[in-house]
Amino acid sequence: MSDILSQEEIDALLSADNIQREEVTLTEWEKDAIGEIGNISFGSAATSLSNLLNQRVEITTPYVELTTKEKISEDHPVPCLVVEVSYTEGIHGANILIIQQRDAKIIANLMMGGDGKVDSEELTEIDISAVSEAMNQMMGGAATALSTIFGTMVNISPPTTKILNLSQNSINGILSNEELVVKVAFRMVVGNLIDSIIMQLLPIDFFKELVGRLSEPQPEEVSKGVKKSAQQSVEKDIGQEKEQKDNLEQREIQYQKAQFSQLQPVDVGQHSHNIGLIMDVPLEITVELGRTRKKIKDILSLGTGSIIELEKMAGEPVEILANGKVIARGEVVVINENFGVRITSILTPIERVQNLQ
Repeated sequence: MSDILSQEEIDALLSADNIQREEVTLTEWEKDAIGEIGNISFGSAATSLSNLLNQRVEITTPYVELTTKEKISEDHPVPCLVVEVSYTEGIHGANILIIQQRDAKIIANLMMGGDGKVDSEELTEIDISAVSEAMNQMMGGAATALSTIFGTMVNISPPTTKILNLSQNSINGILSNEELVVKVAFRMVVGNLIDSIIMQLLPIDFFKELVGRLSEPQPEEVSKGVKKSAQQSVEKDIGQEKEQKDNLEQREIQYQKAQFSQLQPVDVGQHSHNIGLIMDVPLEITVELGRTRKKIKDILSLGTGSIIELEKMAGEPVEILANGKVIARGEVVVINENFGVRITSILTPIERVQNLQ
């Protein structure tokens, strides 16, 4: 028997391969559905990124198509930041984000307190860490929006980030066994610093699950209502700061000092018979030594042996908190080999109220 395939056998194999390719298609409804999911989730992600970078961030309605990894590599020959995001709760699957290297460098610069103006596109380890945190916050916002869309809690694992030259390296990871992938392309604008394309790549199975989850739980009318409500919530968050500023400029605020009645002492003895009902409720007691605020670039520069100066003078009383509320003050002591705190003063009810203001 000859090991060489005949022309008829070769044609049959090619025909079977074409049939298999033709079986995977995207309907217009599926494109619209994943586009709407992306529009809402990345709208929320844009809000998270805007707050993080202190820049206006806009992500436009996406373009959806079925493509191949080879085609993506041909269209993006320059090095890119590849972010792999896995969903761990609510929905199960993963997707890949592809961001231009220069855009990632600008985001990293803004994360570390810079002005976003960069001379080089090369990303250092610190840059990649900063961008990873930005992507984590961004996709966390997207997961929150997906929770609203699907009516269930959606969580993600920390994103995996790496730099790839797509003309030399294949997009593997979650797409290792995928020949066809769904590409969702967004236009991302960050202030006057970035005007570029960010891509989301979805495996076919995960794409089908997202579209199916959108249509299964509720009738079309209710589903549209949920999506509209989620989108309005995102749009409200984006425009809230601007709206408040405009309102303050257009009208003069009228105010007057609030009047309160005099507080009267209460006889707690008459209610003592109810205290027993909550005596077994556990409370978490913590002692706060001090606090401070630092920029991300300062935190990223910390290492073993670094010293963080707190905003509390030496010898100043520490605060004692019950379930996060200050109830007393005291001084730190050592009991055998453990730290302890000696209470020096108990806050009065009025002081507790003032601490909540």
